[in-house]
Amino acid sequence: MAKEFTKNLFIMLLAIMIGIIIITYFVADIINRSKIETLEETIITVKGKSENFTSYFLKSSVVLDQAREDRAFGNYHFDLAFLWYQSALFEKNSSLMYLYKERGIDNCTNALPNYYNSYLNFEEAKYFFIDTKNFSEENHLYVLDLYITLTESGSRLAMLRYNASIYLMYLTENLTFDVENNSVIYMENVTDLMGLFEMTMQSYKEELKKYEQIQEVIDEYEFFDEIR
Repeated sequence: MAKEFTKNLFIMLLAIMIGIIIITYFVADIINRSKIETLEETIITVKGKSENFTSYFLKSSVVLDQAREDRAFGNYHFDLAFLWYQSALFEKNSSLMYLYKERGIDNCTNALPNYYNSYLNFEEAKYFFIDTKNFSEENHLYVLDLYITLTESGSRLAMLRYNASIYLMYLTENLTFDVENNSVIYMENVTDLMGLFEMTMQSYKEELKKYEQIQEVIDEYEFFDEIR
């Protein structure tokens, strides 16, 4: 009888132990599954954030490059316009003077849309960089702020040269040839116009220094190396 009781007790204890093991296993499995699901959600979130960051940063960079290209074309036409203006200003031959004058006006006209497009693209790139910050890690906010500052400076450069192109075009249009003195003169008083042109050009030079300094800092920053 005692042996039978001991055997039944052993079986009961064994069954309890097996039950405990099974319950422990299921509890552990549920916990592990919960951890895995949480980890997967985290991975998906991080992956989505990383993909959005890359997407927005690339968009920002493409638009920024376009802004720079537009500005470069604007600079090309502006430099030619200024060259033709100076050539016309000191020309002693009336036919050549009017030829240079026409070329100067044409290049000012060509510079204007390039500078305006550059301004718009710098502004668009700025807002793309601002949106990129929403998907960026904290340690990358610094360089993104640099890019935002760069685009703000770039848009100011574009508009300063846009205005300078208008002033230069007006100055060029005012040129006429004085046959009696065999020299080039202005048809009317352009003192105020010349003052606006020179002031704008000086502001452009000062802004260009800021732009180049920001660009140098960005060039020295190993942006993507840190991300990876």
